[in-house]
Amino acid sequence: MRNPIIHVVQHLAPGGLEVMALELARAQAAHRPTLVLSLEGDADSAVAAWPRLAQHRDQLLFLGKRPGLDATLLPRLVALFRRLKPWAVHTHHVGPLLYAGPAARLAGVKRRLHTEHDAWHLQDAKRRAVVKLALRLARPVLVADAPHVAAAVHAAIGAQPAVVLNGVDTARFAPGDKAAARAALGLPQDVPLVGVAARLEPVKGVDLAVAAMALLPPGALLVVAGDGGQAQALRAQAAALGVAERVRFLGLVQDMAGFYRALDVYCLPSRNEGLPLALLEAQSSGLPVVATRVGGVPAAVDPLSATLVPPEDPAALAAGLQAALAGHGGDPRGFVLAHASLEAAAGAYLTLAEEAA
Repeated sequence: MRNPIIHVVQHLAPGGLEVMALELARAQAAHRPTLVLSLEGDADSAVAAWPRLAQHRDQLLFLGKRPGLDATLLPRLVALFRRLKPWAVHTHHVGPLLYAGPAARLAGVKRRLHTEHDAWHLQDAKRRAVVKLALRLARPVLVADAPHVAAAVHAAIGAQPAVVLNGVDTARFAPGDKAAARAALGLPQDVPLVGVAARLEPVKGVDLAVAAMALLPPGALLVVAGDGGQAQALRAQAAALGVAERVRFLGLVQDMAGFYRALDVYCLPSRNEGLPLALLEAQSSGLPVVATRVGGVPAAVDPLSATLVPPEDPAALAAGLQAALAGHGGDPRGFVLAHASLEAAAGAYLTLAEEAA
């Protein structure tokens, strides 16, 4: 494949950044050939760990980066880019920027873009120095995926990124047959369902959602899609709080559109976030959302239907969920259609790439 758009990520494992790169590549494929290049790993292992990748396999490349600093990676990337002659190289996060950004410039790729999906890492002085150096070497068009990320990047390194909000596929994530969606997941038909989709790690705050369930009146069920290091601890927490029967752990769900259709309310209890795709997917599916006021969350929600609560506050989360289950106004799907569609994001990046040539 020659003259593709190449999106470069550190690894291909379930996560918002990786999903966004895959979705951008899929949407932009209507205009140009696209590839997603993972610095780490190999195709067989990645697909086995994340079956969703099987549908993208023809678009995926893996370089098997060695742990730590890999001196062989830069020349291999330069050779790859010279062979494929990319129309554009788009790096996501600092590792791809450090390796693939300068490699694209050395290979003569004119259209170079880099997206910062969060700015937490720039709080570290060494990381700031690395990013500044990589930006000087690569000279990409710098983009942030949310206004708060752009402000943090500017404050940390003095560069002013363009802002392109993450976008979701509004045709895929749409309201549908709730009964069929629940049946497919083995969920009850006659109870209110609150959903969380997240890696089961502390930053995602799923423990706060479990704690909130203990404060809600009996009746509602919490349904958790995702896996991670806290899986057993969260099950133990639910049992200790006496809500084990009211919390269902589904593991990694492949049909996320069906997951959202099964719900009545979506909950995002994170301790920190960028601009969460899950919030956009849930709202595109017509769901009201209850979320912690962290990171880019305020920019990602319909102000009329969403409820924002402080982080680390299960009582406030429970109150928000109870109110949302009782009814809501606003138009969450209309908000996403107007502000955060995948088509708009893919088109904005194409325009920035054109302007960079």
